[in-house]
Amino acid sequence: MSRSVSQKMLKEQVVTKQQLQEAADRQRLHGGRIDQNLVALGFIREDQLDTFFKRTPTAPEEVKDTGLDLDFIADLTLKHIMFMGEFRLSDLSQRIGLSTAILDEAVELLRREKRVEVRGATQFVKSSFNFIVTETGKKYGGELMEICRYAGPAPVTLEDYKEMVENQSIRNITINDDVVHAAFSQIVISEHMLRRLGPAISSGAPMFIYGPPGNGKTTIAETIGQVLPGTVFVPHALYVGGQIISVFDPVNHVPVEDMPENGANVDAIDQRWVRIQRPIVMTGGELTLRMLDLEFNTIAKFYEAPLQMKANNGLFILDDFGRQQMDPQSLLNRWIINLDRQIDFMSMHTGMKFEIPFDQMVIFATNLDPKSLVDEAFLRRIRYKIKIEHPTEAQFREIFERVCQMNSVPFRPDVYEYLIEHWYRRHNIAFNACHPRDLIDHVIDLARFFGESPELHRDTIDHACENYFVDV
Repeated sequence: MSRSVSQKMLKEQVVTKQQLQEAADRQRLHGGRIDQNLVALGFIREDQLDTFFKRTPTAPEEVKDTGLDLDFIADLTLKHIMFMGEFRLSDLSQRIGLSTAILDEAVELLRREKRVEVRGATQFVKSSFNFIVTETGKKYGGELMEICRYAGPAPVTLEDYKEMVENQSIRNITINDDVVHAAFSQIVISEHMLRRLGPAISSGAPMFIYGPPGNGKTTIAETIGQVLPGTVFVPHALYVGGQIISVFDPVNHVPVEDMPENGANVDAIDQRWVRIQRPIVMTGGELTLRMLDLEFNTIAKFYEAPLQMKANNGLFILDDFGRQQMDPQSLLNRWIINLDRQIDFMSMHTGMKFEIPFDQMVIFATNLDPKSLVDEAFLRRIRYKIKIEHPTEAQFREIFERVCQMNSVPFRPDVYEYLIEHWYRRHNIAFNACHPRDLIDHVIDLARFFGESPELHRDTIDHACENYFVDV
């Protein structure tokens, strides 16, 4: 829990300064997070803590509540109505994500500047007015588009974004053994491995998952994402130093339906934010250093947030680490402060630099020896290093049986024993967790080609192994 969140708890009288100090003293003796020690000392209940962190952004009622100035809102409004023809305030509200009361002020400003005009009305109330952009408005709107073509929902301020990320921190989550077992029930994994993974996930700390290829490192990393509880809010965009940064990404962010708390109206939620599942961002060999910086679109004239920013409050998986187009040491130099202090620094083409939270669980998955990739200083900042070994013979059989069941291929113990004796033991082939899936895929391909139902026979197993294994 960050210092600013602790200060906010003090300001809102959730706890006292003395209680925070006692929790800090206990933390030094017993470890854990400050919030966990507050609960252990009985200063706050877990449900109260949960309510404090799970805050829904409230819709701004006035222009000053948005953190934006009226001129900016009016300019954004004009860019929207360039494509709308006739419109009402309610139409604008749905597109821009601000209340009709705020947009009424923006439209009134545009009317005074003769950039929009009233076309008609069904009643003598502003909400029924039909507006249309004027030629003067079209000309000025075109000039605005040359400066920045962003015409999405209104952005939020950097300060509001930082506060939201801190409230939703991955380090505030609470995960127990039952949750971990439930999430991993769909894969074959030892109890010993779950006991190692559980505390690592609960900590939210960086993790190295390494070991021989084809044994489930990526699957385990993705399953960890399913363990992360709750939903979080991500902004459509940020407004920083007069520039727009697009943050919400439908590729990496999965929206969930807004569920107002305590019977509140959906309209009470700030529509500039999107409620999503905790994000899971995965990248592999295609990762470059440029993808970790703000990307300025020279045509649209606004920025797109980098991958790690989209992963805030969630999970960032670097798959096949060490096989990127960049040298692992370059990533070390770029992220050593991020991992240590949970902050990142962004730079704009204007020369402006600013700080954002680096709040995510980072998982490095690799087939290579971690010591051959990065130095000791970097490894020290990766709290958990977990090696995924080859499955045991019993685990391999369980995986094989599950794969057969999922693909409606009847499992035959005699054919399975033939596979083990004739192929694995005779040719000294190591058990890999991916082999059952790949071999059964070959059996299915063969059956489909001949228009038959897939079945396990010695000849179908031989066909699969001959086409799958190399140099046997």
